[in-house]
Amino acid sequence: MEMPKPSDAHKKLLKLVGRWNGEEKLYPSPWDPTGGMAKGLAVNKAELDGFFVVQDYQQERNGRINFRGHGVFGWDQFENCYVVHWFDSMGTPPQVMKGTFENSVLSLVGKFPQGFNRGIWDYSKEGKVTFKMEVSMDGKNWQPMMEGNYTKER
Repeated sequence: MEMPKPSDAHKKLLKLVGRWNGEEKLYPSPWDPTGGMAKGLAVNKAELDGFFVVQDYQQERNGRINFRGHGVFGWDQFENCYVVHWFDSMGTPPQVMKGTFENSVLSLVGKFPQGFNRGIWDYSKEGKVTFKMEVSMDGKNWQPMMEGNYTKER
């Protein structure tokens, strides 16, 4: 029996692969009442024969690492959508966000006890990615939580 191979939908996730370093703007929130600037580093690797991209992320503020995250991005062929399973140093249960990858923009939404989160990654500029994390209480009215601009190091 021949083993399955990644589909075109899986291969689209390869845009994420690389070491991405950049500046971030955090908006005031219940987790960070003042907001401010930070440095972000995401190291994304294709794993499990190209079916998934695994991300290790860290954020640095005031000269120290203050937040870490681990994400597993994939394509859900049964629900016909992209998905990320997210784990982080906040100690909350794993988060799942689902959505689309249209042209070069990956947009994923998740519902949580505190409301909704939406992540939008734009890979339309070669070697660059912009990221926005937004929050909403009702899934309709969105507020910015974080924005980042990253450059691919390798």
